Amino acid sequence: MTAKTRCAWAESDPIMRAYHDHEWGNPLRDSRALWELLMLEGFQAGLSWRTILHRRDTFRTAFAHFDPEIVARFTPADVERLMADPGIIRARAKILATIGGAQAYLTMRDAGEDFASFAWSFTGGIPLQGDGKTMPVSTPLSEQISKALKQRGFKFVGPVIVYAWMQAAGLVNDHAAACFCRSKG
Repeated sequence: MTAKTRCAWAESDPIMRAYHDHEWGNPLRDSRALWELLMLEGFQAGLSWRTILHRRDTFRTAFAHFDPEIVARFTPADVERLMADPGIIRARAKILATIGGAQAYLTMRDAGEDFASFAWSFTGGIPLQGDGKTMPVSTPLSEQISKALKQRGFKFVGPVIVYAWMQAAGLVNDHAAACFCRSKG
């Protein structure tokens, strides 16, 4: 049996490997799941994705499985509960940004703007293809999406976070040229 060639960042950790092989870069078209992923990417700011991924289940529990209807109604008591939860990243600004992100998501929805349609509108509905050699940290398109998200009230959505989200959600296929997942995107 021959070993699969995958993106180098996923090789050293079994959870990262499984995430890479089954999720990262697969086109995600579910609005709620795209929002959850964007919120998790915001928590990653200044940290590694490995840190977030290893805590993802705890994040899901702490944030009501990222149900925007519930998260949007979190109270100051919920913020304090989250600040005391050692299983998540206890950063008040990121917690408040997630609550605000739920509110922004619902505002978009209530105005008839589907989050998945919004996200995919920037790529014409199809994944953009990276060159398979380089992996930028941001692009002019991630800057454009970042601005559009900020205009809608989202926080922790700078161009670097947005580009990482684009990669994870399959809006862009940045699998390495030799990666067995490259052809999936």
